Amino acid sequence: MSTQHKEAPYYFVPGPSRWPAAAGISLLVMMAGASAWVNDIAWGAYANMAGLIGFLFVLFRWFGDAIGESEGGMYSKRIDVSFRWSMSWFIFSEVMFFAAFFGALFYARSITMPWLADLDHKLLWPDFSAQWGGVGPANTVDSFATMGPFWIPTINTALLLTSGVTLTIAHHAIRAGKRNQTAIWLAATILLGAVFMGFQVYEYMHAYADLNLKLTSGIYGSTFFLLTGFHGFHVTLGAIMLAVVLYRVMKGHFTAENHFAFEGAAWYWHFVDVVWLGLYVVVYWL
Repeated sequence: MSTQHKEAPYYFVPGPSRWPAAAGISLLVMMAGASAWVNDIAWGAYANMAGLIGFLFVLFRWFGDAIGESEGGMYSKRIDVSFRWSMSWFIFSEVMFFAAFFGALFYARSITMPWLADLDHKLLWPDFSAQWGGVGPANTVDSFATMGPFWIPTINTALLLTSGVTLTIAHHAIRAGKRNQTAIWLAATILLGAVFMGFQVYEYMHAYADLNLKLTSGIYGSTFFLLTGFHGFHVTLGAIMLAVVLYRVMKGHFTAENHFAFEGAAWYWHFVDVVWLGLYVVVYWL
């Protein structure tokens, strides 16, 4: 247990590791399986699952090694700075990832759609109207209803905003050395994230069954499910990260001064919150 954190006086350089190579092989098998799977090749699904399981095993062992090094006192302040920069650049890459999807939504809605509805294109698409959602050109897309902000998206917004508050309380608790309070508020944050995902699953079922809104429902359906789906995936990853941190808190890891794993997961969760606010306004309201 990290009741007293030890700190190395040097910059720790790990020895040769098999995990990078193992991760690369696992990802290669997973993606090859996925490619075969979408092309209806029999072994594709099995290869994809095998690669995914292998990659998860590699992550488990690799992060386990890093946790052991940290708890063993091998890391110094310079390592902490390296971790902070690494997490910062990772979140920046995620910002660019979502910026691409928001950009696609803006381009389709504000540039392409009015352009296709102008006079020059009436001969090509006489039945097309510059309306976001509904029926596509010449009825190429089945009629569907768009998704409004009430009530599930609004409830989910309240859930994620509340989870940001509970996570902040947990952060203050760990900085004050109150381990039990940290665990309670972390568990509350994870629970709120799980409820969020439950509502999103229900929303997707409602979209398919009642609104006829599908991934194939033109550019509206594509951008809706890509943005909300990838965000849901990130919520799931964030909840897993927080669950690992919660387990480590209960195991006695971290101190009031040294808890970057907690902070890194918290940064990621707050990033997910901010992305959702953008989605809530742009996808559901506008």
